[in-house]
Amino acid sequence: MKLVGLDTNPVPNGAVSGSITTVDGISLRFARWRPTARRNQGTVCLFHGRAEQIEKYFEVVGDLRRRGFAVATLDWRGQGGSDRRLRNRRKGHVDSFTEYDRDLDAFMQDVVLPDCPPPHYALSHSTGGLICLRAAQSGRARFARMILAAPLAGLGPMNFSQPTVCRIAGFLTAIGLGELDAPGTKGTGIDEVPFETNLLTSDAARYSRNVEIVTEAPEIGVGPPTVGWLYAACQAIREAADPDFGPSIKVPTLVVAAALDRVVSLRAIETLVAELRAGAQVVITGSRHEILMERDTIREQFWAAFDAFIPGS
Repeated sequence: MKLVGLDTNPVPNGAVSGSITTVDGISLRFARWRPTARRNQGTVCLFHGRAEQIEKYFEVVGDLRRRGFAVATLDWRGQGGSDRRLRNRRKGHVDSFTEYDRDLDAFMQDVVLPDCPPPHYALSHSTGGLICLRAAQSGRARFARMILAAPLAGLGPMNFSQPTVCRIAGFLTAIGLGELDAPGTKGTGIDEVPFETNLLTSDAARYSRNVEIVTEAPEIGVGPPTVGWLYAACQAIREAADPDFGPSIKVPTLVVAAALDRVVSLRAIETLVAELRAGAQVVITGSRHEILMERDTIREQFWAAFDAFIPGS
């Protein structure tokens, strides 16, 4: 599937896009760009959160290219222009985060290593952050450094405790109801939530742009997670909370958290960062979950942290 450009969100020039196939036969959409600055500082691999797509990050691609980085990115299975697991394309679903592991491995092997200049860095958001941590912990990561924006280290505030939510999701999945929408998520797609009540960003213009993307190109949008996706996330979060997980990650990592985040758990992020061998954390006051989609004053703080950490020495 080709990249979708809008008047308000044009495709950055020089895009090379296409598809790759994972070991389990899933087709993934990817895109890559050369830097626009004369200097070449390597490649930033951009990993999105759940229910996002390449088009949402065109602005970020431009920010990185002006800094002298090539950029490579992909749509995870089940979202954007990649294969969907279920007949209902609105449902975001995986059975296990090992499926995302295969996506990352195929992307690195078929896109980044052959065609993108080293060194390679990871910049991720939310679910993408947890996937990157899994790759680093298992020794599969090929990144010189990682920046994780609001990584999914734990679920945000809910009516029930995280253990209770995970038990319910596990039970429903076990009895064959894993493809149902997760309880309480109906009507929570970005194209269904007005700006005034959204939990993602305080920037009205960027929120409107992201809504327009999936309104004009509904085929790349996705709705709420399924029960099965939620249970898969719970399992991955539990694995990342193991006392041996953090200390086994050797890749220098900067975690940028949002002080007003109600999608992922700040406490879980702090606990994880404290366990990392070469980890540090920055908390941005006033930011909601999608730091890179926030107001300019917040994004400037993120990019200042980025510039101080990458490429590093």
